[in-house]
Amino acid sequence: MYVYDQFDRTIVNERVEQFRDQVRRRLAGELTEDEFRPLRLMNGLYLQLHAYMLRIAVPYGLLSTKQMRMLAHIAHKYDRDYGHFTTRQNIQFNWPKLEDVPDILADLASVEMHAIQTSGNCVRNVTSDEFAGAAADEIEDPRPYCEIIRQWSTFHPEFSYLPRKFKIAVTGAKHDRAAVAFHDIGIRIVENDKGERGFEIQAGGGQGRTPAIGVVIFPFVRHRDLFTSLEAIMRVYNLLGRRDNLFKSRIKILVAETGVEKFRALCEEELARIREDHADGSMDLTDEEVARVKAYFPQPSYRALPASDAAFEAAKRMNSDFANWVRNNVIAHKQPGYAIAVISLKPHGGIAGDCTAEQMDAISDLADELSFGEIVVTHEQNLVLPHVEQGRLPALYEKLRALGLHTPNLGLLTNMIVCPGLDYCSLANARSIPVSQRIAERFDDLDRLHDIGKLDLNISGCINACGHHHVGHIGILGVNRHGQEYYQVSLGGNAGIDNDASIGDILGPAFPEDQVADAIEKVIGVYISRRTNGERFIDTYRRIGKDPFKERVYAKEKVHA
Repeated sequence: MYVYDQFDRTIVNERVEQFRDQVRRRLAGELTEDEFRPLRLMNGLYLQLHAYMLRIAVPYGLLSTKQMRMLAHIAHKYDRDYGHFTTRQNIQFNWPKLEDVPDILADLASVEMHAIQTSGNCVRNVTSDEFAGAAADEIEDPRPYCEIIRQWSTFHPEFSYLPRKFKIAVTGAKHDRAAVAFHDIGIRIVENDKGERGFEIQAGGGQGRTPAIGVVIFPFVRHRDLFTSLEAIMRVYNLLGRRDNLFKSRIKILVAETGVEKFRALCEEELARIREDHADGSMDLTDEEVARVKAYFPQPSYRALPASDAAFEAAKRMNSDFANWVRNNVIAHKQPGYAIAVISLKPHGGIAGDCTAEQMDAISDLADELSFGEIVVTHEQNLVLPHVEQGRLPALYEKLRALGLHTPNLGLLTNMIVCPGLDYCSLANARSIPVSQRIAERFDDLDRLHDIGKLDLNISGCINACGHHHVGHIGILGVNRHGQEYYQVSLGGNAGIDNDASIGDILGPAFPEDQVADAIEKVIGVYISRRTNGERFIDTYRRIGKDPFKERVYAKEKVHA
């Protein structure tokens, strides 16, 4: 885990004091809200429907237990005893008082955390695979490169005021769990035909009003050329990205309007220019720098264990609830005798991503006891203990059960990604949380969920797509129809875990809230009746297309347009 140096501490502490004075001036009436707005956004502070919301950066989702306990402290002292984990592996607090925010930021700084670059037209929190450093299918741990990119991009003078917010994701696994195809820049660690490691760099992906799948700009970039390649893409965007229209300001629009081949050529020209200007190698990512950062991410002190633990296998046979949890929430680890345990933050009747202060403290204790003090936030709004001995999984499960954190639904329909929606967000058109709860209640049967199989259902309260509805196998989008909340259903999206990313197709007219669960029920019914042996929902949809689903959902029923 990266540890701040004196430079980091100075930057963060100075920012806290600057913002403390800015808040003082705002409360004293010396700054108007319009004058204060860009200042608070640079410190991750939003003004929502009912209160301020503070978004805290969790780079590549990695938390120490000391940091998690500080988040619990903030939730208890300054908020309403909970925090909300987001799809960018961050955490949000929905109820801080403005006068308390400088103290919150000072508390965060004491454990090497901050809220810088969680808002604004800059490079946002760099995200990664939630199983990084532990996954059995990993080519290389991507987290050191995430940290290198974070340090390179933080306060970069050329990229502090981009045309729009900019998101980067890095994956080091063969199966992409970081959704790199839907980022402004997506980076995959790859090996060429000579067995050499490097980076495939994509650009132009994103969701929101105009969803797009990223395209490969540089198929194979050597480690030393990472900075120059990223800078080339971002310089082209910074120069040519539109600033005259908020809805056309993202790099995905620039790529689409310019054309992929021309955009790629512009990036290659800029790359050549950068290399010429820095022929002395001053922009190279050196082996020494990579080694320096990698030293902050050492392998845990694993014990030598057999590949299979007898007590663990016996516990699965004796306890069907535990066996179900293992089946869904436990992932293969690269180290024999260890496992990756996912803690679902999607309990029945709960709010996706919410975690109480008490639960945060308890999870910290479990991580110290069982997972070398590491906790990871996932882009699906869950938490991970990445290094648990198989033989200790039964004890972990019982402790999670006592905390109400034992829901065995990873990869299943009720593991929904859900944005806060109109219950909190001033941008939303409709509520997301009640719809997710209705659907979860409708499908609250584990045997049925297992019969349905792997299925991603994502819900957004507006077109900004914070709930990733475009890439859900089933996506739900809240829309406004004449002042009423309606919900548009799409099918066939995929975040691209098998490098087969796709954007969902709108099924048809939107539904009022009380008809959404019925519509999903009918969609599932078509899938069950038309699937072949072992076929996932996304496979069936791609094989038979939209029409059978549309015919069933809208058959002989009057639906509002």
